[in-house]
Amino acid sequence: MYKLDLPIDYKEAAAIERRRNMEEQRKSRIFNAKVRTIGVDVQALEQQMKDRKQQEEYERRRTEAFASDAVRNDKISLLLQKRQEQDVRELNSALNEFRMLHQQPESRREFDLYDPDYLKKDKPARISDDDPRCTISGLQKFEGEDLNSKARRKYQQEQLREWSLEQSKEREQAMNNQYKADRLYELKMKELDQRAMELQQAEEECRRAINMATADYNNALANEREHKERLAKQQELDDNMTEIANHIFGDVLTENPAVAQSAFGPHRVIVDRWKGMSPQQLEQIKAEQERQRKEKERLRQEEELRNKEWDRQRVANARAGMLLEREMARKKAELNRQQIDENRRLAQEQRAHQEFLDKEVYTNPPTAAYFMQFNTSTR
Repeated sequence: MYKLDLPIDYKEAAAIERRRNMEEQRKSRIFNAKVRTIGVDVQALEQQMKDRKQQEEYERRRTEAFASDAVRNDKISLLLQKRQEQDVRELNSALNEFRMLHQQPESRREFDLYDPDYLKKDKPARISDDDPRCTISGLQKFEGEDLNSKARRKYQQEQLREWSLEQSKEREQAMNNQYKADRLYELKMKELDQRAMELQQAEEECRRAINMATADYNNALANEREHKERLAKQQELDDNMTEIANHIFGDVLTENPAVAQSAFGPHRVIVDRWKGMSPQQLEQIKAEQERQRKEKERLRQEEELRNKEWDRQRVANARAGMLLEREMARKKAELNRQQIDENRRLAQEQRAHQEFLDKEVYTNPPTAAYFMQFNTSTR
């Protein structure tokens, strides 16, 4: 006896479902006449190539993004390291400066207890008579005492003498400086006056030279203009006389027929110089016209004869064409009658053949189930 309640294998069921879906997709591609190909699924291959290219492009962009991030991170780390080093240097410098300015040994509160120069800095018991430390209870100074009177008086005398000598020296030095300054000022003013006079004299000479050069240049220009005017008048007079002589003795007034001949041939003339045809030329023209008239009359007679011949041939061809058309019409009517008889015979044969097929051959016609068995699988 067979065991039918076996557990369902979900993995196998998923594989079967996947193959079934793939088969349905393949059917939709194969049975579609617009996209079906023989032997190779081109759409699937193109999709695979497209997916592979997209994956390669994604990997390339991802690699480039990682590389750019690495470069940027390296630059940022270098900048941060340099900034950190700069901050450390600035902190050390500020610390040393703070120590030098605010943490000297002399600024400590207890420095006076262990100052090595304490005795050197200490004041004596009495500096002078007006020392504020010499109080009444100290018994170091009494009323009326002046212990430094001689030294002070001597110092005051020497100070007065030095002041007097210094004032006299300063007065002499001031007088000497004032004298030298006045002397230098006078010399400078004389030098400036002399230079101004020289510059004024040079300017006047330069102006005189410029005026003379300008006058000479203007005179030269005037002389040259007068000379050119004389030459122009003389040239104009000569040109007028030459033109008058050319008109008088030229070919225009003398009516020379040779001037009308063109260099391009004897049959061509120059229009603005032509004075008319000669009697010989007129006779030649009349003779040529008479010859052309006779030639035209001969051609007209030949044309009349040619037209009469063409008319005769056209009438003959029309009569022959009419006879030929009648013959062709009779033959066409005969052919149409023969074709009708042949078509009637063929129709009778086809009807007999169709009746034979319907009654003898096609006795078992196919149903819709017969056609439904095709195109149900891709294999």
